[in-house]
Amino acid sequence: MTPRFTERDVDRALPLPPAMFQILIALGDGERHGYAVMQDVATRTAGKVRMSPGTLYGSIRKMLDDGLIEELAERPSEGDDERRRYYRVTRFGRAVAAAEADRYATLIHQARSTGLVPKRS
Repeated sequence: MTPRFTERDVDRALPLPPAMFQILIALGDGERHGYAVMQDVATRTAGKVRMSPGTLYGSIRKMLDDGLIEELAERPSEGDDERRRYYRVTRFGRAVAAAEADRYATLIHQARSTGLVPKRS
């Protein structure tokens, strides 16, 4: 099956704002509601990145519009709060996240090769 997006579409989505990349990372291993995304980002970054609700939900809105994530039609469990909206990464979102990770890896390599950032031992 051929994906409905091209490499050019992926390139046009880059660079991602840091908040959007963090959201994709948080959703990379499963569906989450907004508050759980905020908690995951804070946990994964050891509290160094804390997203405000405005940043989170503004980013989610744009990511939905851009096709990076989608809202789930069904709830993971019946006892869950009806107001919660759950999101997951789309195939396009995964392709964009992979390209963004490669972009960061290239930047880090360049910074290390110039001596700006120490090389890892």
